[in-house]
Amino acid sequence: MAEKEVKLMKGNEVIAHAAIRYGCDGYFGYPITPQSEVMETLMELKPWETTGMVVLQAESEISSINMVYGGASTGKRVMTSSSSPGVSLMSEGMSYLAGAELPCLIVNCQRGGPGLGTIQPSQGDYFQACKGGGHGDFHMIVLAPNSVQEMNDFVALGFDLAFKYRNPAMILADGAIGQMMEKVVLAPQRPRRSNEEIAAECKSWAAYGKPAGRERNVVTSLELKSEIMEQINLRLQAKYKALEENEVRYEAIDCDDAEYVIVAFGSSARICSATVEMARAEGLKVGLLRPITLYPFPKKVLADMAKRGVKGFLSAELNAGQMVEDVRLAVNGMAPVEHYGRQGGMMFAPDEVLNALKEKLINKK
Repeated sequence: MAEKEVKLMKGNEVIAHAAIRYGCDGYFGYPITPQSEVMETLMELKPWETTGMVVLQAESEISSINMVYGGASTGKRVMTSSSSPGVSLMSEGMSYLAGAELPCLIVNCQRGGPGLGTIQPSQGDYFQACKGGGHGDFHMIVLAPNSVQEMNDFVALGFDLAFKYRNPAMILADGAIGQMMEKVVLAPQRPRRSNEEIAAECKSWAAYGKPAGRERNVVTSLELKSEIMEQINLRLQAKYKALEENEVRYEAIDCDDAEYVIVAFGSSARICSATVEMARAEGLKVGLLRPITLYPFPKKVLADMAKRGVKGFLSAELNAGQMVEDVRLAVNGMAPVEHYGRQGGMMFAPDEVLNALKEKLINKK
């Protein structure tokens, strides 16, 4: 058996390596801190000389997402990456991609906002990512890594889910995960799919030329007849229901006997795992639920915890309170749900979260 290839690298850097090794066909992006290393690493690796992967710096984020739309419409594995303000510029294109049912991968390495804000880590884009990301009734598949290894792994997972469901997928990271360095086990190099393989896989929808014997495939999100547009929307909603039934991913730490559960994702979950250890050392039965898929959200897991008697939930996020709304919807009044967060690029420490848990839930009269 070949020895595993282990490297020490940044989260942003590994996104580039993972894309090449997955057999990605094209990356279209625009630099913005704190995720510029994705494009910088791709330019340094020059995959167009080895795998034939296209790497292009567009003139703006709006251009890059529309290039993704064009590449995705041909059945190619294409992606982009940006940070919060840049992703906002992509929001129209993300809605078009979802409406046309085009698979692609989008990476958002979040920074503090609103506006230009700061270049420090934040989780303030949860609403944007999980409640659509643009206009209309649509969802993206949203994966939340909490390590450099998961940044690597979620490139392949994101592409696989995107093509399985013909839907845009997003890796929602933040400046801390993108900039931190850790050991990572890299995946082996996979060949890019040939045009013949793409035609066989995507023959029912992709615009890859018009061979004899089939009707042309038209890629669009436009439908002027309301009765047909409603049917398209109903089909999309059925897809989202299938995602919610089959693709929920999460990690539960010390939750089996927990009386209180912290809910946190991404870099916040790393911090809160230490909070759980501190609480357990004090004799407090505290657990951590880490949603890995922010959409589809692990609402049934939370509901089951509330039903079995968890006394309270604390949603710990680097924002003013966003995921906490989904936690409250899942718990549905069966137990108290509180929020603790820092904003503007500030990160909390494990003891801050424990103090908030005690103040808001455990010691509350």
